[in-house]
Amino acid sequence: MSKQNLTLLTDFYELTMMQGYYNNKNNDTVIFDMFYRDNPCASGYAICAGLEQVIDYIKNLRFKEDDIDYLRSLKIFDEGFLSYLKGFHFSGDIYAVPEGTVVFPMEPLVKVIAPIMEAQLVETAILNFINHQSLIATKASRVVYAAGGAPVMEFGLRRAQGPDAGTLGARAAVIGGCIGTSNVLSAKLYDLPALGTHAHSWIMSFEDELTAFRKYADLYPLNTTLLVDTYDTLRTGVPNAIKVFEELRDNGRMPEKYGIRLDSGDLAYLSKISRKMLDEAGFTEATITASSDLDEYIIDSLNSQGAKIDSWGVGTKLITSKDCPSFGGVYKLSAIERDGELIPRMKLSENQWKMTNPGNKKIYRIYEKDSGKIKADLIALEDEQLTSDKPLLLFDPIATWKKTYLSPDTYTLRELLVPIFIKGECVYTSPSVMDIREYCFKEQNTLWDECRRLANPHNVYVDLSNKLYQLKTRLLNNYNTSL
Repeated sequence: MSKQNLTLLTDFYELTMMQGYYNNKNNDTVIFDMFYRDNPCASGYAICAGLEQVIDYIKNLRFKEDDIDYLRSLKIFDEGFLSYLKGFHFSGDIYAVPEGTVVFPMEPLVKVIAPIMEAQLVETAILNFINHQSLIATKASRVVYAAGGAPVMEFGLRRAQGPDAGTLGARAAVIGGCIGTSNVLSAKLYDLPALGTHAHSWIMSFEDELTAFRKYADLYPLNTTLLVDTYDTLRTGVPNAIKVFEELRDNGRMPEKYGIRLDSGDLAYLSKISRKMLDEAGFTEATITASSDLDEYIIDSLNSQGAKIDSWGVGTKLITSKDCPSFGGVYKLSAIERDGELIPRMKLSENQWKMTNPGNKKIYRIYEKDSGKIKADLIALEDEQLTSDKPLLLFDPIATWKKTYLSPDTYTLRELLVPIFIKGECVYTSPSVMDIREYCFKEQNTLWDECRRLANPHNVYVDLSNKLYQLKTRLLNNYNTSL
């Protein structure tokens, strides 16, 4: 994947619009915001991910000769425009929210400031990278939260929608909190722990289950986890696993880590009985791992039933985000610079949530000083400077009568958008995925418990500064007056 030329990873209309701009000699600098409107997975938040792939894409954005030949063959593009593409490179600025950050609807996750032809071309790829990985990272964070501290392994490659989705999805799942992945390619590319046990076919390839367990224990003496549900979990699987553990103990070869995996049946009941059997045999340190089409709701239910499960392997419903298969991020024009003046733009709609916020913007995250928890996010114009030593009045941009007053020094502020590219040069270094994972855990701890619950979570307020609200209102009034 790292060797793919992704320059043509774009929607066709981006190129036809670019030719239109080129032929009309319009290459004004513009500002585009990438944001989303609704939290995925019925969540109270989302996790931003995919920025490293955006950076790689922008760095390598070049039209090669075979790209030009292909576009010429479509008989849509004239030679002047194709000649322009031969020398194309990104020369603008990009600001973004760092990967692993907790984010909320309507706030820019990526801000592109560039000549309009450049800003238009990069739209599709940015949306593809951020939408997909943010979706999987958010889903993973919910699964990990439901697990209540027990480790979660990502096991979804064989059910992912293709190799890229499986490999980048595994990366995003680890950002969201998974301890590692079964995907060896992803583990290699992103320096992730590669994890797994064995399949039912290993058991079935031997004459009997006990022999299969013995052979596996001989091969992997440091970490012996035995899949016990191939034939009969409680009648043969767990007893045979116990027999192997007894043999290892008697021979002074007990593994550093050992246990069983359950992959079918009533996981709550089976785990309780298995735990009792293991404990009575003296193997209180044996772990019980569960898989079998899990998601956050099933894990939460199993925990509420007192299931004795120490770790989880989660595949299909995580890597596909089965209950919510898309993130819904959009990329909208918010300003045009013309003759030295920044002209704000906004999209109107009968649906108030589809109206965009105009201008060059920044995001302030507001924390309650005493608890360190997120109080609200505030979208402001770029030239606004807020300090926590002054009072701050927040109001709902839709139901404006809903207000919150923050006294001086009772809150702290943090700007979320950081520079990624300046004048076409990358000024940001992506952390390792495991470092992003640790940062993401800290980010999630700034959420109130009410925002993290799986059902009907509280939504964090995303407000507009008064200056931005007035700008938006003025544009709306001017539009209505001009009709």
